[in-house]
Amino acid sequence: MEKILAVAIFVVMFGFIIWDRFPRQWVTLISGALVLALVFGLCMHDGGAIWETLNLSCFAQKGFWIGSSESSTGINWSTIVFIAGMMVMVEGMAHAGIFQWLCLKIAKLVNYRTVPLLICFMVMSALLAMFIDSITVILFLAAVTAELAKTLYFDPVPMILAEIFCANLGGSATMCGDPPNIIIGTSLGLSFFDFLGNTGVIAGVCLVFTVVYFFLCFRKPLAESEKNRPANVVYPDAASAVKNRAGFYGCGASFLVVVVLLITHAQTELTVATIGCIAAALMSLVTLLTSGRKAAAGLFARVGYKTLLFFTGLFVVVAGLERTGCLGVLAAQRRQGRCDGGHHPVGVRCGQRLCGQYPLCGYHGAGDPGYGPDPRR
Repeated sequence: MEKILAVAIFVVMFGFIIWDRFPRQWVTLISGALVLALVFGLCMHDGGAIWETLNLSCFAQKGFWIGSSESSTGINWSTIVFIAGMMVMVEGMAHAGIFQWLCLKIAKLVNYRTVPLLICFMVMSALLAMFIDSITVILFLAAVTAELAKTLYFDPVPMILAEIFCANLGGSATMCGDPPNIIIGTSLGLSFFDFLGNTGVIAGVCLVFTVVYFFLCFRKPLAESEKNRPANVVYPDAASAVKNRAGFYGCGASFLVVVVLLITHAQTELTVATIGCIAAALMSLVTLLTSGRKAAAGLFARVGYKTLLFFTGLFVVVAGLERTGCLGVLAAQRRQGRCDGGHHPVGVRCGQRLCGQYPLCGYHGAGDPGYGPDPRR
């Protein structure tokens, strides 16, 4: 009964998300509450499952902050804390004018020519998304692109589309670029370079083809718009984006510190949750010292709490599928089909190389030695 109920809640939740008539965070939170109350409480009568799914005890564990990876069961608070910290960091950088300054500086370096600007913005979008959540990168980059389009008289839609594609590629290249990568990395104890050496190579090759594709598609209309640009256009200066020089340099230095911590977290043994807290603390401190208490409080007020709540509810619903054994059934069928077929598909081989034959569904145990993370990797 609990299997049917868990699957039904998941399917209905997925349908409401696709329907998009209600806020997605409320859909996942209500679905998560139903899993806790109906599946774990009413059907399974398992209070321990509720506590383990909420996973609140992880905050008191040393491994949550230093050295160890988080359990894949229940809410992955490492992911939630890291995303929240990076959101605060990005808001601080935006408040200091770093994104706008960077875009205007690149525009000046290419002499405000739209086709070179397209290529540069695509590459910049991918590079930023390697360290910052790709959705956040696009939100700020699209806004600056739209402003430049008004000044340089070109259609911003092709350039924003290209930036979206490249941001997705850049985010997939590293552990901290996309929420799924963060979840996999924190659950399996993978490092920044584990992702970069596997998914990063694929993303890099795809980025080259993507840049060439969008260049061939949009070079003519963008070049034509450049010819039709009035001669008396006043080009914006990158210095105009910097309102507070001390805050600009402070937030820039804080961002570089966070990037170094992300790259070296396997050596320092700092978890992504700790790095997220450091990022938020550095940005809020710099903003407080350079712009005042109101500006610092505004960084936390503009955090995307809807996204954080969405992921929290989603973790609970997926934990319901895991606890009831639904994901275990799928994993067993996949393993059976793989053995019957007598060969390993390419996707399975890549997954084994990346994850050390660790099934993401969590269907494993002490008596299943063939499936678990290899401590040597």
